[in-house]
Amino acid sequence: MTQAAKLRALLAEDRCHIMPCCFDALSAKLIAQEGYDLTFMSGFATSASRIGEPDLGLMSYGEVVDQARNIADAVNIPLIGDGDTGYGNAMNVKRTVKGFARAGCAAVMIEDQLAPKRCGHTPGKAVVGRDEAFDRIRAAVDAREELRSQGSDILILARTDARHEHGLPEALARAEEFAKLGADILFVEAPRSEAEMREICAISSLPHMANIVEGGETPDLSNEALKDIGYSIAAYPLSLMASAMQAMVSCLQAMREDSRPGLMAFSELRERIGFDDYYEASTRYASSARET
Repeated sequence: MTQAAKLRALLAEDRCHIMPCCFDALSAKLIAQEGYDLTFMSGFATSASRIGEPDLGLMSYGEVVDQARNIADAVNIPLIGDGDTGYGNAMNVKRTVKGFARAGCAAVMIEDQLAPKRCGHTPGKAVVGRDEAFDRIRAAVDAREELRSQGSDILILARTDARHEHGLPEALARAEEFAKLGADILFVEAPRSEAEMREICAISSLPHMANIVEGGETPDLSNEALKDIGYSIAAYPLSLMASAMQAMVSCLQAMREDSRPGLMAFSELRERIGFDDYYEASTRYASSARET
């Protein structure tokens, strides 16, 4: 079963999937090891981890798809890639979708922000006009259909950030049109209340994704509440990055006092990274043997 087919099967289930978001191959492996069914490559966290810069459109298409490829190679659960604005016009969007499919992603997100984009819960967001927004999704769907004709597949996650600049009615109108154009999953970013979230999920029977940023604009509701509202996916884009950064800062501060708190045991660290699996597999090949 392809990763795209796995994702479609998950979305057909009557539940809201908790989706911790990764930023590199190791964080994705930890998500898979803990039994989660899918993950998303957070643009915010990936930009921070790969180039040490904020998610303000600074990473190039090549850098992003390379990171997606590394993550997809490390896990066997569906990965949703962050295709941002598609990195140009509609023809660039088609290239982006095909590139993420070749990288191993089950789905790719395409949004309607004005380039360079900004994190969905930070100031200064702006969106392109409806015609350009619709062309991006139209091109993404065309690329998906071309991939299918060649024996490949990917889902299109269509995102609008229009709520911030133009209000909820405009965001709903865009999402409705995205559905008509053939998107597979809808994502209206940064609703500000549970009532708004319910309005969003009522516009289409397509799967909807909620984006829960701790300290962001969207209410941080329980998984049960999100399912009741109508969401199929609950993405947590910063939870792992925030916890990892907090742990590293705490350790660095404690090291001045000759202390290293909260460390994972070396044996577990090796196991989770894959040393044990490597050594077991290498026993099949005499030339790979090393003295212990």
